[in-house]
Amino acid sequence: MPQISDQSDGEPPSRRGRPPGPICDSVGVTHRTWLEQVRRRLAASGLTLDDLVSRSGYSKTRLSELLRGKGYYPGWAMTYSVVKVLDIPPWPLRRLWTAAAREAEKKDTWIKNGIHAVQPLGPEDPPIPHLAFKQAMDRPYTAYAQAFLQTEARARRVVAETFDILWLNWKEATSSSNTPRHAWNLLRAKVMARADTHAGHPDLRAAALRTVAVAGSNDLDDCLARAARMAAFFDAVARLPEDQMDVTVLRFLCGVDEDAVPGVIGLPPAITHSLARHARGALHGLHPGTHPDTLE
Repeated sequence: MPQISDQSDGEPPSRRGRPPGPICDSVGVTHRTWLEQVRRRLAASGLTLDDLVSRSGYSKTRLSELLRGKGYYPGWAMTYSVVKVLDIPPWPLRRLWTAAAREAEKKDTWIKNGIHAVQPLGPEDPPIPHLAFKQAMDRPYTAYAQAFLQTEARARRVVAETFDILWLNWKEATSSSNTPRHAWNLLRAKVMARADTHAGHPDLRAAALRTVAVAGSNDLDDCLARAARMAAFFDAVARLPEDQMDVTVLRFLCGVDEDAVPGVIGLPPAITHSLARHARGALHGLHPGTHPDTLE
């Protein structure tokens, strides 16, 4: 693996040349996600575009377009050449690249051919603490994402993307004062970037159809009436401040145990319980007559 800095110890990395231009506005959400990771690594490495040219074997024009998301979606061979130079873990980056290729409407044969044209990546070897964190948070993260994105497939894609970004930035995540909070903020941002909106806030009305209160009714008229009440209630939930909304959604839409919620969102139990109390009070003001307890 080539060294990423030619400077002697104690000297700052060279900043020769211009940094790449901004990412194009037309870039898709997942494409932007992995581009941001690559650009961060490039900025931290001290390498210039000329350095990437000499070490990757691709022209400056093509690499500049790749780093900006300009033109055609880049093939895996060129992307991997940059990943390898910057010493980025290839497995999570390749998954993000694949998801973004599908987002860009690339055919599966194009994706598979691109991957097969590059040498095998070797064994996947995530940090053990990251693997343990992923196993612990997969279910509540997926349930939360599905509340806003409706389908389990969409939810799992966003959760997988979140865990891959965490892997790429695991040192940063674990060096923060609160790794679960760092991860939760990342998940929420990724979910909200894809969630439908209604009147300027996330649209949770469809989640009403999955509540126990609605599902437990055998009478059609009663079911429709309950669905309307729950839709209005969850519309009010979506207008709460972010942390109050998160606690309410996890507790009463996702079925996460009250004592487990603090560990999921990375906040102390006392703060979490306070958020729940404030949420109840706000919901009573926004939508009197419907309370979280009616969901169970």
